[in-house]
Amino acid sequence: MHFSACRSRRRNKVSCIMVRPVSDPLFTILFSHGNAVDIGQMSSFFYGLGYRLNCNVFGYDYSGYGCSSGKPSEKNLYADITAAFELLTKDLGVPPEKVILYGQSIGTVPSVDLASRQHVAALILHSPLMSGMRVAFPGTQRTWCCDAFPSIEKVPRVKVPTLVIHGTDDEVIDFSHGVSIYERCPTSVEPLWIAGAGHNDVELHAAYLERLRNFLEHETHSSAPAGSSSTPTPTDHLTANNSAR
Repeated sequence: MHFSACRSRRRNKVSCIMVRPVSDPLFTILFSHGNAVDIGQMSSFFYGLGYRLNCNVFGYDYSGYGCSSGKPSEKNLYADITAAFELLTKDLGVPPEKVILYGQSIGTVPSVDLASRQHVAALILHSPLMSGMRVAFPGTQRTWCCDAFPSIEKVPRVKVPTLVIHGTDDEVIDFSHGVSIYERCPTSVEPLWIAGAGHNDVELHAAYLERLRNFLEHETHSSAPAGSSSTPTPTDHLTANNSAR
């Protein structure tokens, strides 16, 4: 587990962590976490996820989160993930075609933005939102000029395999957001809708890891041959420090 930092184009320090639970990873997951957590709190989750998926996990904190400087803002979100991606691919030498973008909740916003303009192996969107106004005002049918986080307008430009995951009983970001993002993304694969799951308990369901494993092994760009290990089950690593986003 290695902590580092980089500087975004908006001059904020972006704190990063690289977790290497396996020696020969299939991919490196660039993880954009949810709200109300930071990479210190997420480190055990990163280790458990990477171990079960045979991947390294690279996480970062948004401006104003954890030890990252600056203030949270939409523009900073996009600059932060760009800086993290450049550190991962240029300084750490991970080829873009071996990078999986994983966004969770608010983290889907910078993940969609980066995937709409960079070629990577794949994109995972866990409890995504269409836009800020659509979360605040359910039933909003269009993207207004004042709307923040308009992922629904950017996801049609994504050209990499995209897996959408959402709980049907999500009390924070309604399930309809995941469905709309899935339908608007031209490179969506079979989604994972978890019946009865809310916003913070998707990882507790066995289908979560099973679907991720299948996606990484069979449906991404640069997928590795399947059949290397048995079907995983959730562990304590995947639930620790992951209750509030």
